[in-house]
Amino acid sequence: MAETNFDLVVIGTGPGGYVAAIRGAQLGLKTAVIEREHFGGICLNWGCIPTKALLRTAEVYRNIQHAESYGIKVEKASVDLEATVKRSRQVAAQLSGGISGLLKKNKIAVFEGQGKIAGSGKVSVEKDGSKTVLSAKHTILATGARARNLPGLEPDSKLIWSYKDALVPDTTPKKLLVVGSGAIGIEFASFFNALGSDVTVVEVMDRILPVEDADISAHAEKAFKKQGMTIKKSTNVTELKKSSKDVTATFKDAKGKTSTDTFDRVIMAVGIVGNVEDIGLEGTKVKVDRSHIEVDEFSRTGEAGVYAIGDLTGPPWLAHKASHEAIICVEKIAGVKDVHPLVTTNIPGCTYCHPQVASVGLTEKAAIEAGHEVKVGRFPFIGNGKAIALGEPEGLVKTIFDAKTGELIGAHMIGAEVTELIQGFGIAKTLETTEIELMHTVFPHPTLSEMMHESVLDAYDKVIHM
Repeated sequence: MAETNFDLVVIGTGPGGYVAAIRGAQLGLKTAVIEREHFGGICLNWGCIPTKALLRTAEVYRNIQHAESYGIKVEKASVDLEATVKRSRQVAAQLSGGISGLLKKNKIAVFEGQGKIAGSGKVSVEKDGSKTVLSAKHTILATGARARNLPGLEPDSKLIWSYKDALVPDTTPKKLLVVGSGAIGIEFASFFNALGSDVTVVEVMDRILPVEDADISAHAEKAFKKQGMTIKKSTNVTELKKSSKDVTATFKDAKGKTSTDTFDRVIMAVGIVGNVEDIGLEGTKVKVDRSHIEVDEFSRTGEAGVYAIGDLTGPPWLAHKASHEAIICVEKIAGVKDVHPLVTTNIPGCTYCHPQVASVGLTEKAAIEAGHEVKVGRFPFIGNGKAIALGEPEGLVKTIFDAKTGELIGAHMIGAEVTELIQGFGIAKTLETTEIELMHTVFPHPTLSEMMHESVLDAYDKVIHM
């Protein structure tokens, strides 16, 4: 009979759950995980990883289309959508299998089914009508989140797609509407635009990528429009009327003016809600606020011995945030000394559209609203030799410093490979770096990273190449 007594039971094996389990096992905790569907959760199977595989296809195709500008002649290139989707699914499956291997390597017990709290120190696993009850000194809820649906605008997997549907499209829409301009919506807009779809993005806020710095949002909008996208800001979709082959959307702008347009497909990307249902929260002291579980700085809920991490606890909804929370939570449980809470302003955010967007820390507006007197530096990609050599001269690096202390409090980028560059500023933020250390750092030439240096210099009127 399988062992049912554990020090730690983790419900969910996404980037928060499986990391929590592995770290727990490393620290000597007898650990089990419960998974109802796929190892790796949404991120590996229906989010971060498969979308990047699709976007890589878009990037390669885009480069081929512009190959002649690099002295290469390519004739009649085309995208095989079925093969593109197949590759994306294979990448996801490979990594999901890798998680299974890591759990096995770390001798973590795996239970398949629906996990839920079943009383103090108890967790049940239900599958195919049978139930197993586990004893757990500590239980971590890592059940993640799912797409938010708007009443009357729900996906049907045919004409109106969720993000899951958009990952396995049966066609490249001639005309596509993307509702929502956050990271998910913009990435799909970028992918299908590259494949030749006529893309319209509608956003209820007054700018796209609304969590980003205003300068980055403006730069992104300009780039997307140049690529042929239509952007509708401060606009609601009030109705989606389906026929047998298309969808007519009704729009209402900030002034109350309405208009309609017809699309082959619609992608809904209007946020996410936490998976708080059917995990046994009833009768516990766990508090839920707008579908997300309330936790303290070490992921503890109001119920003794019960913790929650990742998307289940609210924004920022990022895989790397979940993984880091997992380690902090488990190390605190295990009694590791000097465990520090997660500083959310040190978490980088990335959007893998074209051009890429990345940021860490406060936006300029948020910094000012927080009471900082700021110094701001900017440096454009057009001033960087490597960017020009790559044929990627569009972009911007922006840095924000506290004028009194010199501390770096925000960095924001748009352009080629900024999702890889941003971690340099992430380290600087974690180390509480000032402008002096960054100015004295030697950046290699020729690299895109030189723009990071120049942006710092610009904040203090020392910029060289602009």
